[in-house]
Amino acid sequence: MTERENMLRVIRFERPDYIPMKFCINNACWQNYPQEFLFEQMEAHKFLFPDFKRPEGKYVPEFHSVGRKDEPFVDDWGCTWETAENGITGTVTKHPLAEWAAFENYKAPDPGVCMGIGPVDWDEEKKKIELEKAQGKAINRGLRHGHTFLQLCDMRGYENLMFDMVDEEPRLDKLIEMIEEFNMYIVNKYIELGADIITYAEDLGMQHGPMLSPAHFRRYIQPSYMRLMKPAQDKGLIVHMHSDGDLRVLLDDMLECKINIINLQDLVNGIDWIAEKLAGRYCIELDIDRQFVTAGGTPKQVDDLIREEVSKIGRKEGGLMMIYGLYPGIPLENIKALMDAMEKYAFYYS
Repeated sequence: MTERENMLRVIRFERPDYIPMKFCINNACWQNYPQEFLFEQMEAHKFLFPDFKRPEGKYVPEFHSVGRKDEPFVDDWGCTWETAENGITGTVTKHPLAEWAAFENYKAPDPGVCMGIGPVDWDEEKKKIELEKAQGKAINRGLRHGHTFLQLCDMRGYENLMFDMVDEEPRLDKLIEMIEEFNMYIVNKYIELGADIITYAEDLGMQHGPMLSPAHFRRYIQPSYMRLMKPAQDKGLIVHMHSDGDLRVLLDDMLECKINIINLQDLVNGIDWIAEKLAGRYCIELDIDRQFVTAGGTPKQVDDLIREEVSKIGRKEGGLMMIYGLYPGIPLENIKALMDAMEKYAFYYS
């Protein structure tokens, strides 16, 4: 069974061979951990890193433009990004529409040549997708992280945006329409190029509660989401939505968008709550804790966490995928324990 076939079985609850597990190493890790340790772990965990080949000499990662220390970056929308550490995505420090007066002559970037946060070569994207198809992989493509709500925050500033929603600022609807038109081009382009899964990723939650009220989500954000997802749904493609943070009071409204996969964080929402609310009904891509157990627990507690999540949220029929993002600060022994556990429990129902 190919990766693509197993993935589709997970999503459709058709008894996959294993639970898909993804372990992502942030580029900042290569300057904060011994590279030899990371290489050894990647080589020892072939299930998680099937395509890994050790580079010759020291690995020098390429940092994205929004993650370069002391190099402020102005993106395609005119937002200025700054970061304090190479490899860690920065924050927007200058908002191009901080004053509405600037909107009168403002023009959106061209999605034919950029993704909103950097250039795109659609001919090269086509070649990459064709290669992945030939390798039996599920083609997973979509909008940049932060495509709508966070884009508005970046352009107006979070506090300004909250006041815009409360005040029912009429220009806000026009700005959302501009962003949506840009995003729709990208959605349709990836559909045209043969993607299996169209992704819609942006963060809506905080440590406690959402970043905007359910009423404002329904008024300003949800309608745009629904329109952006409809072309993929009409083609029978899989709609994947990601959001960090506490989503509990927004989740019902998010699910109204008819998504197929929901990526959400485990402990901030609660394992038992996720199991009761979603397990067996929606395909879950569970984002594994980076704040508590993996950061400060023991290797046994790390193993116990993954086992608990798989046993409570997983099903023999499918419906569960898991993902972990490694950032600096996680103890070496917990990195190994996590990789071990993800490989072991991927076959819990096999």
